[in-house]
Amino acid sequence: MTELDAKSVVVGVNGSQAAVNAARWAVDEAVSRQLPLRLVYVIAAREAAGEVVPASEWELERAETALSQAEWALQRSPRPVEVETAILSGDPAQVLADQSQDAALVCVGTARRGWVSDGLLGPTAAGLVAHAHCPVAVIRTNPDGSPMELGVIAVVLNDDPDNDEVVHQAMEEGRRRHATVRQIDRRLNSWVRRYPDVYVQTVAAGTGAKHGETPGGAIELAVVGSADADEMVGLATPNCHPIVGYPDCSVLVLRH
Repeated sequence: MTELDAKSVVVGVNGSQAAVNAARWAVDEAVSRQLPLRLVYVIAAREAAGEVVPASEWELERAETALSQAEWALQRSPRPVEVETAILSGDPAQVLADQSQDAALVCVGTARRGWVSDGLLGPTAAGLVAHAHCPVAVIRTNPDGSPMELGVIAVVLNDDPDNDEVVHQAMEEGRRRHATVRQIDRRLNSWVRRYPDVYVQTVAAGTGAKHGETPGGAIELAVVGSADADEMVGLATPNCHPIVGYPDCSVLVLRH
């Protein structure tokens, strides 16, 4: 499926401020693609005596409240966007992965930073990164619930088969968000010519630093491909990666 065939940009909503911040982040994604923003709340399925237990009234009310809060936050966005909502039942990661079959992008929010016992992503984001049929954005939120400040968009240029698409999407994000793109490698000129309106930093591979300068600007978003996606799910602590601080930042994952 191509982006032209996609029906929406999907955001997983669970009642948290991190999910609301992810929905706000996804507005630009939906508007730029001329697609609706689909907010999905997943009620975790429960079984009793071998049968699925229907959602309780309390669970449905909680889902409707979470979706209403997210919708209200989006109404305050300076960019109007068409919003759809859905309440579904099942395993959250699997349901969102199923939703990804008709999506241009699936976005989830997280307030996790640094090491936690079940990994840096958490079970829903990890399952989604592993099994989604479209790009996945994991958007970080500060522990106090405030959105992380806008910063640099980072991408590594390498010889992976999907690297051209990864870099292309990083440049599109730079254009979409009027942000600096930090390209970590030496293959640079062709991308600069294709995106003359995006400011690009030349960075020494493996350091995250500009040649002859100290690093400037915190990483807002790391754009990565299939190889990093496969390793990302199993990470428990930040690893040694060309993007400094990865993956303890927002991450856009593209699979080949």
